[in-house]
Amino acid sequence: METKKISSKEIIQYLAEKFPACFTSQGTVKPLKVGIFQELAEALQEDEKVSKTQLRQALRHYTSSWRYLKAIKTGSQRVNLQGEAVAEIDEAQAEFAANTLKESQEKFANKKEAENKQNKSYKGTKAAEKRSTIPARTKSKPVKAKKAPKKEPVKLVQAEANTLKSGMKVLVQVGNSPIDATITEVAGKDVSVQLISGMVVKTRADKIFTK
Repeated sequence: METKKISSKEIIQYLAEKFPACFTSQGTVKPLKVGIFQELAEALQEDEKVSKTQLRQALRHYTSSWRYLKAIKTGSQRVNLQGEAVAEIDEAQAEFAANTLKESQEKFANKKEAENKQNKSYKGTKAAEKRSTIPARTKSKPVKAKKAPKKEPVKLVQAEANTLKSGMKVLVQVGNSPIDATITEVAGKDVSVQLISGMVVKTRADKIFTK
């Protein structure tokens, strides 16, 4: 019998019903305990409604949402499935969440701006056809923004693949910047980690480093 495909939104609603002290489908959210994926996987191991893959995707969707990132503030408490405070968010975690939120909002704004320009361009083309006899105005050249100085990449020590295990504190390479993370699952060369923001991501063993 085929398992019905459900969206991340539906899974989050399901989690909010099963663990209301931890998850919520709307309104203000609570920061999640680092390693909450393993706790959830154990609690739902007999539950046929969601698979580990679906659960991981739903957690990634939940922890990358704007409302979740806004909840990651210095001094706020991370909670477990029972809603109990288990750890305090430090300044580094709050800063990472704030930067992630800013980047996400900027991408959204840029996308909207591009869509608006495309719509204006289409309307402008139609208007130009009506006034084709009027000389076009000379367009001024756009001023190029100065590029920010490049940061020197941090030298990292690549972790041995056979030493990777669940619960291990590591660094994950994202561009030129290493990010603190905790390994939640190791499946061959595929490794799932939870970032300090609480977001769960899947990466490769060769992207895992130690200090």
